[in-house]
Amino acid sequence: MIAGISIYEILTLTSILFFIGVYGFITRKNLISILISLELILNASAVNFVIINKYLFPENLQGVFFSIFIIAVAAAETALAVAIIINLYRQISSVEVEDTEVMKY
Repeated sequence: MIAGISIYEILTLTSILFFIGVYGFITRKNLISILISLELILNASAVNFVIINKYLFPENLQGVFFSIFIIAVAAAETALAVAIIINLYRQISSVEVEDTEVMKY
């Protein structure tokens, strides 16, 4: 139990965040919305790493280090994705998924 909150409540919250991200990733048509959904998925997994590590091995910090690594990779992925989306918007004036067929050729 961490500050009066059980691990089950935290894992339930992160599971809900994860599945909201998966739902948004599958159903959205806008590239920015898909990117936000992907960030929700990554953040839910980072919180899970910290909570499970704190529950199983309270004296070790491996979960925190994995979470920092996930945050760093997510920041790099977001910067690259935003650059691609801006370039795509400049070429075809749209950020819809259906309009990205231009990138195939």
